[in-house]
Amino acid sequence: MEMIKIFMLFLVFIISALIGKFLSKKYVYRLEELEEIQNSLNIFKSKIKFTYEPIPEIFEEISQNTRKNIGLIFSKAKEKMNTLTATIAWEETLDEILEENKTNLKKEDINILKSLSKLLGQTDVEGQVSQIEITQNFLESQIKEARRRKSKKRKII
Repeated sequence: MEMIKIFMLFLVFIISALIGKFLSKKYVYRLEELEEIQNSLNIFKSKIKFTYEPIPEIFEEISQNTRKNIGLIFSKAKEKMNTLTATIAWEETLDEILEENKTNLKKEDINILKSLSKLLGQTDVEGQVSQIEITQNFLESQIKEARRRKSKKRKII
């Protein structure tokens, strides 16, 4: 009987440790995805500013050069741009990604990315570049918060 109790306690300990590791990884993955989006927006801004490529072509290139989850966002948005405006395609893609829970991003992260769609494909180059920079500034605060949470939560485990 005593052996069963010890075994059960050991099992509870192992399961708790595994759950803790899993939860701490979510903080790491969120931070990585936010940084990946930040890098993607830098590429987007540079391409718009200097190459004048169409947005679908830029999104295609970004989707091929980024990690799976973030590349998926740009790839889906590019596909939707065949039939929809850039604004609507970007917003619908972000809504789908949030619904399907395909990333570790939080709802507020997605809302910040949605703010990018306000001028996407609707204004001149400078207007789009300034909207990208505004979005990047908001993302920077999310990245700082994600780093803080990652440090705090990973220490517990």
